[in-house]
Amino acid sequence: HLIICTPFAEPDSHWAYDREIQRFERKDGRRPASYVVATPGVDSYDDPGIVVPLKLANAIRPRVAAWRAAGYPGVTGTTKRLLDHWADGEREKRFFYCQLEAIETLIWLTEGPTADRQGVEIEGDGGPFARLCAKMATGTGKTVVMAMAIAWHVLNKAVDPQDKRFSKHVPVVAPGLTVRNRLRVLEPASPHSYYDEFDMAPTQLRPLIN
Repeated sequence: HLIICTPFAEPDSHWAYDREIQRFERKDGRRPASYVVATPGVDSYDDPGIVVPLKLANAIRPRVAAWRAAGYPGVTGTTKRLLDHWADGEREKRFFYCQLEAIETLIWLTEGPTADRQGVEIEGDGGPFARLCAKMATGTGKTVVMAMAIAWHVLNKAVDPQDKRFSKHVPVVAPGLTVRNRLRVLEPASPHSYYDEFDMAPTQLRPLIN
C-alpha cells in the first residue's frame, strides 16, 4: 500500500525514512519540500543521503494555502474566474493538487496582497525579469501548468492591455526538437491544444487565447 494519498488534495501523510532502523514509516502531515544529497565520504548503495530543506518553498506553501482559503484576495476578476474554473470539482478532467498549487503560487507571487508576501525574497540574477521556478516531480503534468500560466497571462492582458504585470507574448524554450514537438500542445491552434483538451478557460474567454 505505497500509495497513501489522493492526487486531488493536499497530502495528509507521507513515508519518512528512519536512518536508525533503515525502514520507511508512515507519518502524518505533508512531507516538507526538500532534496537529498549523498552523505560526504560514504560510498554505499544504501546511503540514505542528507535531506536539504527548500526553505523558500516551505515558507510559501502555508501562505498560499491561507490565501486560497480566503478566496484569493487581490487577484483580478479574470484570474478569479480562471482559479474557480480550474478548481471546480465537477470538471471532466480534474487537475492534480500539485498542478493547482503550482499555478496558485505563481499567481500569488504576482497578484497576492503585498502584506502577505512580506519576508518572501526571490533571488534574481540581476536581469530585468524575475525568474520563478515551479519544482514538480516527473509525471505530475508540468506542461499542463505551462498552459495554465499562458492562459493566465494572455487572458488578463486581453481583458486589460494596460496591466503591465501580464504579457501577450510567451516564448517557450525547449532543450531539443523532441521536447519542442511535444510542447506544440501549447499552441492555441494545435489540433491537440491543451487549452481545449483540458478545458483551460471558461467558454466565453477561450477565444481570447487565440
